[in-house]
Order: sequence, then C-alpha cells, then structure tokens
Amino acid sequence: MFVLANFFEAVAFVVYQALNIYFWIVVAGAVLSWVNPDPYNPIVRFIHRATEPVYYQIRKRLPIDLGGFDISPIIVILAIYFLQRFVVGSLEGLARTLS
Repeated sequence: MFVLANFFEAVAFVVYQALNIYFWIVVAGAVLSWVNPDPYNPIVRFIHRATEPVYYQIRKRLPIDLGGFDISPIIVILAIYFLQRFVVGSLEGLARTLS
C-alpha cells in the first residue's frame, strides 16, 4: 500500500508545482497588462497564449464591467488557491491514509 501512497503524494506534489508555476504566469500577465510591452517578444507572447484562454472563459461566464478593470486574473488566482488547498490537500490526505 505504501507504493500507492507514494504515488498519490507525488501526484499531489506535481499538481501543486504546476499550479504554482501557473500562478506566477498569471501574475506576470497581470503586471504586463499594466505596461505596454513589445507584442513580438516571445516571453510576452507565451504569457499571453498561456493566460488568455482561461481569461476568456471567465470573461464569457462573468460579464462584469468594472469600468475597464479586469478581474479575471484575480478570479484565476483565487481558483488556483482553491485547487491547491482542495485537490492537493485531498491527495495528500489520501496518501496519509494509505501509508
């Protein structure tokens, strides 16, 4: 049973790290939205391609207009925190019960 516990612990770690990396991509995208970056920069293009599909889904489902203030990065960050606490916490708890 310890092999299965180690597997769930490893999955929890990978999910946590992936969410943490995406959190920083969202933060970088929010900071870039405040300035006028070069749209041909490969880093700017990557951040835009990584965040815009998620932002679009949020904007489509929550059409809230706050006078030009985009709250979709805030919602994504809150969702990341929720997933880190719920999914990762559940996987770690499952791993503890199996060991």
